[in-house]
Amino acid sequence: MRGGPGEAERRQRWGRLFEELDSNKDGRVDIRELRQGLARLGGGDPDRGAQQEREQRLLLLFHSLDRNQDGQIDVSEIQQSFRALGISISLEQAEKILHSMDRDGTMTIDWQEWRDHFLLHSLENVEDVLYFWKHSTVLDIGECLTVPDEFSEQEKLTGMWWKQLVAGAVAGAVSRTGTAPLDRLKVFMQVHASKTNRLNILGGLWSMIQEGGVRSLWRGNGINVLKIAPESAIKFMAYEQIKRAIRGQQETLHVQERFVAGSLAGATAQTIIYPMEVLKTRLTLRRTGQYKGLLDCAWQILEREGPRAFYRGYLPNVLGIIPYAGIDLAVYETLKNQWLQQYSYDSADPGILVLLACGTISSTCGQIASYPLALVRTRMQAQASIEGAPQLSMLGLLRHILSQEGVRGLYRGIAPNFMKVIPAVSISYVVYENMKQALGVTSSCLRHRIQCPQAVLDPRSPALDWQILDPLLQVLDLQAQPLDSGSQETSATVS
Repeated sequence: MRGGPGEAERRQRWGRLFEELDSNKDGRVDIRELRQGLARLGGGDPDRGAQQEREQRLLLLFHSLDRNQDGQIDVSEIQQSFRALGISISLEQAEKILHSMDRDGTMTIDWQEWRDHFLLHSLENVEDVLYFWKHSTVLDIGECLTVPDEFSEQEKLTGMWWKQLVAGAVAGAVSRTGTAPLDRLKVFMQVHASKTNRLNILGGLWSMIQEGGVRSLWRGNGINVLKIAPESAIKFMAYEQIKRAIRGQQETLHVQERFVAGSLAGATAQTIIYPMEVLKTRLTLRRTGQYKGLLDCAWQILEREGPRAFYRGYLPNVLGIIPYAGIDLAVYETLKNQWLQQYSYDSADPGILVLLACGTISSTCGQIASYPLALVRTRMQAQASIEGAPQLSMLGLLRHILSQEGVRGLYRGIAPNFMKVIPAVSISYVVYENMKQALGVTSSCLRHRIQCPQAVLDPRSPALDWQILDPLLQVLDLQAQPLDSGSQETSATVS
């Protein structure tokens, strides 16, 4: 019965337990007191040593920011600490950092607020960001120059990473097959369109159908699909090795570091699979009956032009990685961070439309920047197969195009390339999501999400001991090289 003796006795027992857990008698039981209390009551704590070490590190970081040693961090101390690193932030930005941790409204951060923020806001939210905001793995537009995605430690330990790669490869295969006619039209216009031969979209499609029938619109698609798996695998393995070389075993990288590691990984993958790129171009442009198949095409190239022919256009292709990957990654990260800061109040999930819009915009921007190099690459790959075509180097071909066709000549075929972006992104996303379900890809972070907008804003985990200002930089969406965690230089810089 409510309010009876049994209820009073239970309230007393709960009260005694609360008092026992509340070791500092502040009227609250925080995570540290709960863990200590459970250990005293016999629950044990296998991670107690690591937890204590982590709290000690957090305490050192707190004291480093608490410049007047009054036990609280205020706005001026945050500004001073940033200034010591050569970063100037406004009063409004410093207040934004305080708001992200200040729970009692005093506009200062005490030790408990600092500790609880970084202990309670753990990896789940960071995994949410990684899980939802996959880009290159999910959205395949037929280009091979994107920076690989990060995989969380949880995904690596559970083996989810390879399932996601498989899902991405299948999605890319379906997407490329669905947009193959536009891709062939792009290559056709890159090679054959000129001032005197003004191919348009409908005219180009009709001429290809007249020459080889409707099936001819899919020429070259077989090897375009075939090269997805080896390229993805090589790029992923190279990226992981380069990432470790740059940042040791740290799980995620800054945007600049991701660009460097991704570009090097892309160059590695392109170097190994580039002969397949040349074969794809030749098979895409072939006339009816010119080749019996893939092996016959490779043999004829080898016999007539020699082994070097399989690397025609390699230089502009590798150089194209820099503008494409750099702009694609920068635009995508900017759009992602804008959304996270303005709309991620209780979840990192932006929804399908936001993801598709961000991916489409970033990929389009990357294509615009790198397209002239892609056109030069394609023409160099096709030169020997076109009767009477001059055999020019990259610079020679650039000069030839500019002198004969002007700047517009560097963008021949870009219209069908743009036309395929939206359907390619949409198809690959839908297939990717269905493949994940078929393969049983799940994310533990989706089952244990902590509703914390500030934790969502931080694209890297405080549980990994990020340094003094790094989590605060993420609140402001500022990019800076992190200090060496735990080093003497870090303490000297901010003390």
